[in-house]
Amino acid sequence: MSVFASLVERLADLLQPLFGVSAAAAAIVLFTALVRLLVHPLSRAAARGQKARAALRPRIAELRRRHGRDPEKLQRAVLDLHAREKVSPLSGCLPSLLQLPAFFLLYHLFSSETIGGRANELLGHRLFAAPLGGRWTDALGHGGVFGGAGLVYAGLFAVVTVVAWFGYRLSRRMMAANPALPAAGEGEQVPGLGAVTKVMPFMSFFTLVTVAVMPLAAALYIVTSTTWSVVERAVLYR
Repeated sequence: MSVFASLVERLADLLQPLFGVSAAAAAIVLFTALVRLLVHPLSRAAARGQKARAALRPRIAELRRRHGRDPEKLQRAVLDLHAREKVSPLSGCLPSLLQLPAFFLLYHLFSSETIGGRANELLGHRLFAAPLGGRWTDALGHGGVFGGAGLVYAGLFAVVTVVAWFGYRLSRRMMAANPALPAAGEGEQVPGLGAVTKVMPFMSFFTLVTVAVMPLAAALYIVTSTTWSVVERAVLYR
């Protein structure tokens, strides 16, 4: 934690001339972008995997025709097909899973009063008028919705809503155009995948909840990462 805190402080010092009091917030955005850049090769691999799954659709349809009355046998046959073709139905989860350690580290860093036995100086940094260690409820209790900190959160909510809307439209378009994703009533290629794909278009809107309950620093990570994801998917799946 001390090493990570020093890294954030150093990034903030480098960005101080450009961003002033919000330099630490800019450092978090930069850190998030670096994490996403590191996992980008996996995102590209996930996009290739989805295209490969689309190519398997005719063979999966044939398996469904042959084993439609035996769901367990159908599931085994589909999983065996993915294994033979070296296509993982869950490969798209890897980029998100590998980001979790960085997110939890940042969350813990801005939720701790002390780091390495000393006061956590990062909690004194701000995004404009909002402390990076504070939450939306804190902003509402100090100035209300239209106070300085409240307006910062209002801006974040506006950004998240716009990004979530684009993410929703992109997910719906991908599901309509990509035959690798099962349509409603068509059955599932793998257990539970159908339910996941039904919820998928709405996932971006859940970011509004996380921004409201997380420390502002963690919320910045989530907003930046979600925005990156929408742009990345629009490019990789076009």
